Amino acid sequence: MPVENLEFKTEINQLLNLMIHSLYSHKEIFLRELLSNASDAIDKARYEALVNSDALTDMGDWKIKITADKDAGTLTISDNGIGMTKEQIITELGTIAHSGTLDFMRALKEKGDINLIGQFGVGFYSSFMVADKVTVVTKSVKGEPAVKWESEAKGSFTVDDAQKQTRGTDVILHIKEDEKKYLEHWEISSIVKKYSDYIEYPIVMDVEREEDSALDKGTKVKLIKEETLNSQKAIWLKDKSEITPEQYNEFYKHVSRDFTDPLSVIHFKAEGTSEFTALIYIPSQVPMDIFYEQFKIGPVLYVKRVQIMDHCEELVPKYLRFVKGVVDSSDLPLNVSREILQNNPHVSVINKNITKKVLDTLADMKQNDIGKYRKFYLELGKVLKEGVHFDFQRRETIADLLLFRSTKTGKDSYTTLKEYVDTMREGQEEIFYITGASYEEAAQSPHLEKFNDKGYEVLFMLDEIDDIIFGYFEYKGKRLKSVIKGSFDLDKQDEKKKEEEGHKYEKLLSQIKNRLKDDVKEVRLSGRLKQSPCCLVSDEGAIDPAMERMLRSMGKDVPKNLRILEINPDHPLIETLSGVIEKDTSAADAVLDLLYEQALVLDGNKPKDPALFAKKLTELMLESLRRSA
Repeated sequence: MPVENLEFKTEINQLLNLMIHSLYSHKEIFLRELLSNASDAIDKARYEALVNSDALTDMGDWKIKITADKDAGTLTISDNGIGMTKEQIITELGTIAHSGTLDFMRALKEKGDINLIGQFGVGFYSSFMVADKVTVVTKSVKGEPAVKWESEAKGSFTVDDAQKQTRGTDVILHIKEDEKKYLEHWEISSIVKKYSDYIEYPIVMDVEREEDSALDKGTKVKLIKEETLNSQKAIWLKDKSEITPEQYNEFYKHVSRDFTDPLSVIHFKAEGTSEFTALIYIPSQVPMDIFYEQFKIGPVLYVKRVQIMDHCEELVPKYLRFVKGVVDSSDLPLNVSREILQNNPHVSVINKNITKKVLDTLADMKQNDIGKYRKFYLELGKVLKEGVHFDFQRRETIADLLLFRSTKTGKDSYTTLKEYVDTMREGQEEIFYITGASYEEAAQSPHLEKFNDKGYEVLFMLDEIDDIIFGYFEYKGKRLKSVIKGSFDLDKQDEKKKEEEGHKYEKLLSQIKNRLKDDVKEVRLSGRLKQSPCCLVSDEGAIDPAMERMLRSMGKDVPKNLRILEINPDHPLIETLSGVIEKDTSAADAVLDLLYEQALVLDGNKPKDPALFAKKLTELMLESLRRSA
């Protein structure tokens, strides 16, 4: 057959030009693509042998061989798979029959995302990132003559007869001068280990080794031996009964880069409309960078034992970003892009299954091993609780997994929302909580005084994001309400008593409002104070003070949020102040300033003017001592 010189389709020519003249940080994936193609070819040959026993009579050992010839500057990937006919090679390597090629190129131009390669069946062309010429010699199982395809990616390719005795395909890359590292054994071995370690078939390579001579003791001889580069040990595809805890732990350390053993292992296989296997781990300690934007989310994604993505964030919700592991799908096309993953129904099924398995595992751990669960929660509870805010469908399921200290548990014990609701006081319609930087700060807050006195339990929310998560949350029909926001009337005072107190302190309230008009939004009588004279509270829908402080510390421009000053009508100081102001409205101004500064300190803030605050306290102490002298 005379050599045929054919031109690429316009789209392929544009594609090759893009790939060759653009810069990519992961050129090494060309080998992943070719090994993946070789594995597919063997899969097809094995299937052909099963359905047509006459088609393949010399199956032999299935394998993929890599040959690096430094003298010739070539890298060859050979398989003994199904091979191609002349018609097939022209179709497969000269055109792209799939729709969407132009979309692929557009995405490649815009994103420069190497993970897009292979999305539309163009993985083979990644070879031209490292090779200036590619030769393909192949022989089909159909018994047709061998054929050679060759191209320098300059707009055309040639097809010619070839000599090849065995079925299968040899892809020969003529490596560019500046890409010669891909002829090194260590580089090839590293890429195979990274991307193709769990391909079912052995990936072999002839390697030169020095060994002791069997004939002449004390001397070394160089021998060429065929070595297998991949482990072929897909632990996630094994039956759970065949895997020891030590093996699970070692694989976790490999896939997570963690040095500690995992807290829990979740290994399952899903069958039905979407088939996949997942080996997921819950770590025993929080990753140091989990709250940084650069944190890598999601398990490693394999498709038919070929690694596609190091971190596939589409497979888990963000509030489970701490889980590590592997997902191997049988339904996804090889090398799908993230854009396709986001709209793929199989991915949605995988995400739903993994989420349910992880939440079920945590619920079982909480029920049957509370010590172990507490260890998890202390490390990762802050991340898990984000699901209450982001996952509306499962928010109550996630809420059942949360642990809280409270006014009734003490520092070293915990309660749950269910336990709280089950022991609520008769007539109580809301779940009370308080935010704070620490247990001690929250426990000593004046906002709790009347709640403690009346026997109402208050949950402690000690993470900065808690008010955002729980501020508008309902559990079992009970709304969560912050005790440092809004107003309370725990005494259930009658209207007559309220009116009397309001009239009694009318002048005092007016004087405080006038004195502190630039510092507080409102001044009112408190229904939550018992021992303290005053406290600062926020409006019902206002930003939580702890969150406000955090945002300011991060340099965020937070609008000034004036608080409400509540005073305790039953406190002796307030009664005395009221009496003084009735006689002389200016006599108590210095005390009113101190009252507000005290409220700031109790709220976890610094006084407006610490030096002036200290000076006024000193004057008061001195005056008190003089009266006692």
